[in-house]
Amino acid sequence: MRLSAHMAVMQNAAHKASRHLLRDFAEVEQLQVSIKGPGDFVSQADMRAENIIREELTRARPGYAFLMEESGESGGDNWTWRWVVDPLDGTSNFLHGIPHWAISIGLQRRLQDGSIELVAGVVYNPVANEMFWAEKGVGAFLNERRIRVSARRTLNEALFATGIPFAKVSGRNRLAFARVLSALMPKVAGVRRFGAAALDLAWVAAGRYEGYWEFGIKPWDCAAGALIVREAGGHVTGPDGIDLNELPDDVIIVAGNANMHAPLKELVHEALTRDEA
Repeated sequence: MRLSAHMAVMQNAAHKASRHLLRDFAEVEQLQVSIKGPGDFVSQADMRAENIIREELTRARPGYAFLMEESGESGGDNWTWRWVVDPLDGTSNFLHGIPHWAISIGLQRRLQDGSIELVAGVVYNPVANEMFWAEKGVGAFLNERRIRVSARRTLNEALFATGIPFAKVSGRNRLAFARVLSALMPKVAGVRRFGAAALDLAWVAAGRYEGYWEFGIKPWDCAAGALIVREAGGHVTGPDGIDLNELPDDVIIVAGNANMHAPLKELVHEALTRDEA
């Protein structure tokens, strides 16, 4: 397929970083790992991949700003275009030798009225050589094949993904997660926790899951995946139904196909607000 200039740059950066990540993954026991916080690790592999992606994107688009997991924001507050990058989503999987991790690159644009939209996204799983990608108004793809969210309509046929809260997640969000899980489990075909938010969203877009929710993820975890789901015909919002184009620092995300998004969103919203009345 003939890619747009933006998409060619994004996929090239992901491919280049992936070559180094795959080499590190093959020698994961030798990586030096420093602890950032409870359950949240950073390795030499993260930093090396982020630097490669930054260099590639800057070379192609020198005026664009960045929001990156390891190095934070750069490029000023009045940016028109901004890359949102997670060089290694699923770091804990990576460090344990589990082949379920990805590179995520999203692109935002600020419009003349000050609003922000997501315009392009790439989620690349190097181990499986699966490149999920989308551009606004163009559709969503897995490698060169068009993808769509699933058409399942009933909860008892539906498979959902989530992220189980760990130590740094607030007590409020841990309680809300437990409420959603206890309400959902008896009604659905299954709930999965594979440990990479970007791939959870990409798999919703590809119809592998009917829905996904998580409390307290970051913009770089979901920028690319959110657009891919939308371009595949699905819905991605916060529990209040507001879209996530502007990507707050602490994201509560609900994604699903056209039939599952609304009931999942209602469960998440109710779980968060039950004690506020």
